[in-house]
Amino acid sequence: MVDKEYPSINFQRLISDESCGSAVLEESCFYLQAEILNQLPSSLAQQNIHHQHQDRGTKETLISGEKHPGQARGASNRASTVPLKYLPACMQRKRELRDLRNQQRSTIGRWESWRRSQSINMRRLGEHVGGAISSLLPWSHTLHSIEGRFGAGVKAYFVFLRYLVYLNILRGLIIGGTILTPTAMYSRNNWGLQTFQGNDSLLDFFLGSGFLERSPVFYGFYSRGSLELPCFNTPLLFLLGTLSVFILSLIMVVRRTVVGYKHTWLLDNRYNIHMSFKVFCGWDFCIQDPEVAAIKLSFIRNDLKSYLEEERFQLRDAMRTLMERLRLYLLRVFLNILVMALLGGAFTLIYYATLLSMDQQHNWFLSLLFQYLPPIFITLANFTLPHIFRWIAVFEDYSLAVQVNTTLVRSIFLKLACLGIYLFFLIKYIKNTETDQCWENQFGKEMYKLCMFDFLTCFFKAFFVSYPVKLLVSRHPSCWLARLLGQQYFLIPFNVLDLVYGETVSWVGLFYCPLLPYIGTAKLVAVFYIKKFVVLQCCVPAQRMFRASSSSVLFNVMLLLGLIMAAITLGTNLHRFVPSSGCGPFAGSKTVFNVTAVCVDVLPRPAQTAVRYLTSETFFYFLILAQTVLLTSYESRRRAIAKAIERLKDMLVMTSSDKHFLLKQNTLSLRRQRKKSKSPAVAPGSEEASSTPQTLTPERPL
Repeated sequence: MVDKEYPSINFQRLISDESCGSAVLEESCFYLQAEILNQLPSSLAQQNIHHQHQDRGTKETLISGEKHPGQARGASNRASTVPLKYLPACMQRKRELRDLRNQQRSTIGRWESWRRSQSINMRRLGEHVGGAISSLLPWSHTLHSIEGRFGAGVKAYFVFLRYLVYLNILRGLIIGGTILTPTAMYSRNNWGLQTFQGNDSLLDFFLGSGFLERSPVFYGFYSRGSLELPCFNTPLLFLLGTLSVFILSLIMVVRRTVVGYKHTWLLDNRYNIHMSFKVFCGWDFCIQDPEVAAIKLSFIRNDLKSYLEEERFQLRDAMRTLMERLRLYLLRVFLNILVMALLGGAFTLIYYATLLSMDQQHNWFLSLLFQYLPPIFITLANFTLPHIFRWIAVFEDYSLAVQVNTTLVRSIFLKLACLGIYLFFLIKYIKNTETDQCWENQFGKEMYKLCMFDFLTCFFKAFFVSYPVKLLVSRHPSCWLARLLGQQYFLIPFNVLDLVYGETVSWVGLFYCPLLPYIGTAKLVAVFYIKKFVVLQCCVPAQRMFRASSSSVLFNVMLLLGLIMAAITLGTNLHRFVPSSGCGPFAGSKTVFNVTAVCVDVLPRPAQTAVRYLTSETFFYFLILAQTVLLTSYESRRRAIAKAIERLKDMLVMTSSDKHFLLKQNTLSLRRQRKKSKSPAVAPGSEEASSTPQTLTPERPL
């Protein structure tokens, strides 16, 4: 009978129509289900384990103490020092634990009491120091304000910008220790202030020529100096500093990418507890400032809007028919062909701009214009095409996060490819020149001009485009131009691409312009305040929010691609081209790497053998094989852990299903028992009710 009443189990619904029928009221059914749920053996066992974990820090168990006295004492000591605010217990339970701990201090001895108090004090000191250090981080208040008004996505951009500032500072310290300091101590050049000469002008600051070309900004200023030890000389330190910057940047970028990917993977839909966490645990009850409370409320609202937007898109995508999906796929193929055609046209324009920039002009204005012609075309392509890609992504009908990521991928390919094509033709032009013209300075000046033009573009776009548009829209909203332009939104993909492009230029020109990290640090700090002005004064919050976790990982992946491209470009230059004979620390060498060969030759015979083996192809084969085995083992462990997680999830679902099934069965049995207990009291009334018609039957007509 029971099997017929409950043919299927729906564990997602706590109350069924069959279990809560007409005989029992809805309120009593809720009460009975809650009462039975608390009486289940699994619930009782969980409550017992919960209380045992709470009492473990204050009460010593005699049985475990007799069996394992050292282990029980260690666990008790560790648990007794856990702060009460971290224990999952109510306030009454925490008060009881506090009283028990106070009573226990009189029985554990002076030494143990002093040790526990010191442990608590050290932990509190660590918390205060950590809070003080986090408050000392630059722009923390600004980031919280931006997050509250514009969401976590815009904040992720500024956090990424701050990380690049830290990275540039670290690169500057390495360059200062390995290149600038030895050159200042042992160089024969004048490190005083560079004076203007007859041919110098203010345009040299933008072109990198004149007095800047004679300064420590570029490669040609540095020389071998008086430091001439075989394994400790200026060329070797110059090469070591450059390689150290690339290796350290690779480690930091890869680490940040991996950590972000792990965080994103854990917050995937398979383990999505974000919504319930934000609703029940998202508010900070320690907030007392109304302004901070408003920012926190806005942040929670924006975060919930982003998740609801994704849920709405997934529901709409699940309702598509087969014909709708087929038409959508054909449209996406056509739009991707259009994207490739736009990229090809941009590359062709950059090619012709690079050829025109090689021509020498006598007029100063034409000379300035033609030398900045490739950066101008690169900037125009990078400014217009990403907006076209954004509209194309809208027609492709992806979710908002996928639209942002797709635009990012296409735009970063555009930026890196434009830069790569420009560097290719620039290297081809330099290869045809003579080596005594210090081609390293020429390459460094091109990277310097790209860096300067990137900053100038950011400055003029903020104060001569965004701010006037904001004034027009706010003061004359009825104007047709204001309605055409509309409100401005902070477009995260394009701003991130500008940062990645600037860092790639800085990495490429590091060897030929050693002061580029310092220039990049000053530039990024200025960009932070410019973008802060644009966001807070010129932009409005976007209507559609997206999750910033996956986009933050994509930011770091794009930065990693830029680093790899810079390393390939620099390695190609150092390997193919002979250093100039008239400038630089490597003057007179056939290749840059000859300085390492001279150092290896003076080492002892076993050290020479070891170094040559470590740089041979055989060692790299074994290294690749070891990496393959290691990656295979980690992949196997990942798959095994994923299967174990899936099995545990299935067990959790089945356990929940069993609990709800038992709950319904016990509710039905209690309802039947109550009916049976009420049946003797209802029986006399029923007899009286049945006797009344019997007395009236003779009066009815036949």
